Amino acid sequence: MKQTQFAKYLTYFMVKYLVGERGCSKNTVAAYRDAISLFIIHMRDNHYIKVDHLEFIDITQERIVGFLEWLETERKCSISTRNVRLAAIHAFVRFLIYKSPDYMEEWQRILAIKVKRAPKATVVYLGADGMKLLLAQPDTSTPKGRRDLTLLSLMYDCAGRVQEIADLVPARVNFGKPTLLRVTGKGNKTRLIPLSDQATASLKIYMQENRLLEGKATEYPLFSNGRGSKLTRMAITMILKKYSAAARKINQALIPANVSPHSLRHSKAMMLQQNGVNLICIRDFLGHESVTTTEIYARIDNRQKREAIEKTSLSPDLSEDPSWQKDKGLLNWLESLAK
Repeated sequence: MKQTQFAKYLTYFMVKYLVGERGCSKNTVAAYRDAISLFIIHMRDNHYIKVDHLEFIDITQERIVGFLEWLETERKCSISTRNVRLAAIHAFVRFLIYKSPDYMEEWQRILAIKVKRAPKATVVYLGADGMKLLLAQPDTSTPKGRRDLTLLSLMYDCAGRVQEIADLVPARVNFGKPTLLRVTGKGNKTRLIPLSDQATASLKIYMQENRLLEGKATEYPLFSNGRGSKLTRMAITMILKKYSAAARKINQALIPANVSPHSLRHSKAMMLQQNGVNLICIRDFLGHESVTTTEIYARIDNRQKREAIEKTSLSPDLSEDPSWQKDKGLLNWLESLAK
């Protein structure tokens, strides 16, 4: 069967353009793959067009909008996930503008589809006491417990994204003064993160115990499962949820109900903010593209300060009617003051 134009350019987009020309990370490529795969499934199941028959003329603004609604209603995707899928479709269509301009008018109509506004997500983080309680949960008498403690403490100490932690290998740890962790984040951007002396000591002990300081182990996973494979993002999430649930049974006030790996990243950022570290340093530490993203921690901190001021205020409440208004009038009230 003759290859369709859609199949031809999709293959070029995924295999050559994203990686070779744009230098996108594997996570970005995977996100685009998933979005376009879902669109193909939608076209097959709802418009009865098989992938080997799918042509550019079948891809319209109305069908893209229908696809986005299908994601929300049928697949129960969140608005943020819907917007991620739309971003992937937009990227493919921008590529098609140059490769297949015959459908320029429709490509522009698709690019005009706006992202859907979503309620701002609540920033979930743990305070110092909450982190101490969480880190007290792993059973350090077992190798698995020591692995989990090292994993959680490192996630907090370096404020790494979960994929950055999952991808770590011993070669990315440079023991020095200070110890530096080399992580690769969004957009294949690499940054160096300094570790505290306490985190360094714990990490070195863990690596010695697991023979990860040996020359042959430089590219082994820093955190692995029983089969020696690196922990996945899901596995790390489940480890965290296991211990956060145990900590909540001890003190619910210290441990939020919906703790995620990103909560530990937020926790470290909030700790830095509350200890007077400026936003530019926090931005670089977290690997944010813009300080605008980092400003969320300053806003949260300011809100906490205002709440604390309100709780500790001793100012009288002047919202109630003054006593002279409850009496016979201002003059009588003033006269009573002199008696």
